[in-house]
Amino acid sequence: MANIIVVFPKMEDAKKIRNILNRNGFHVIAVCTTGAQALNCIEGLNDGIVVCGYRFADMRCGELHEYLPDGFEMLLVASEQHWGEIAADNFVCIGMPLKLHDLVDTLTMIEETQLRRRRRRKAWPRERDGEEQAVIARAKEILMERNNMTETEAHRYVQKCSMDSGTNMVETAHMILDIMKQ
Repeated sequence: MANIIVVFPKMEDAKKIRNILNRNGFHVIAVCTTGAQALNCIEGLNDGIVVCGYRFADMRCGELHEYLPDGFEMLLVASEQHWGEIAADNFVCIGMPLKLHDLVDTLTMIEETQLRRRRRRKAWPRERDGEEQAVIARAKEILMERNNMTETEAHRYVQKCSMDSGTNMVETAHMILDIMKQ
C-alpha cells in the first residue's frame, strides 16, 4: 500500500480528497496545504504518491515535484490548461471536474506501478564492493592452485557450495579461505 500525501491550498478540499481516498481503500498519511508541509511529511519515506492541486501558498506543483525524492510520484488534479506547464516523466494528471472513478483508477495504476518497481528492485542482486570481490577472487585462486581447477570451475564450485549451504558467495568464500588457512 502506497504512502499517499494530499496537498491542496484549501484544507477543506484536501480533507474531501482524503475522505474519498480512505473510503476507497487508500492509505492517506497526511493532508497538507503547502508544499513545505508535504516535504516534511515525505522525510524518511522511501516512496509514495503526492495527490495535489496546481498552486499552493508557498510554491507551485512543478516546484514541489522537483523536490520529491526518487520513489515519489505526483498526481496533479487540475484543469487541463495547467498540464502543459509541467514536463516530467512521473507526473500524472487528472482533469477538473474530478470524476471519482478516474481518481481511484489512476491511483490504483500508480500504486501497482510502484509495487512492480519495488519488487524489481528487491529482485536485483546488489553490487558487491571491492573487498567482497577480492575475497571471492582469492578463494577461487586457492581452488585453482590446489585443485587444478580453471577459473570457471572454481567459480562454479564456490557458487554451488553457496547454494547448497544457503549462504551467499562471500560467506562461502570466507569459509573456503578459513578451511584452506589462507
